[in-house]
Amino acid sequence: MIQVQYFAALRERLQCEVEEIAYVETLSTVGDLRAHLAARGAPWLDALSSEILLMCAVNETMATMASDLKDGDSVAFFPPVTGG
Repeated sequence: MIQVQYFAALRERLQCEVEEIAYVETLSTVGDLRAHLAARGAPWLDALSSEILLMCAVNETMATMASDLKDGDSVAFFPPVTGG
């Protein structure tokens, strides 16, 4: 299983904070997971489309969409954060 967490505006838009996704070999990167989730249709496509800038972390370490995934990983998606 892969635990997926959504933060900030994503959590509100999807009305979901945490979910578990069954791991399959086709989910080899964070980008694959993102595409898998977006394929659910609205509102997932609207929130997770590859055209939208998102940050991600794997096992609480900043990652990229090309980062590898394995069974048991925890993935977080969140909008870009700015300081000020």
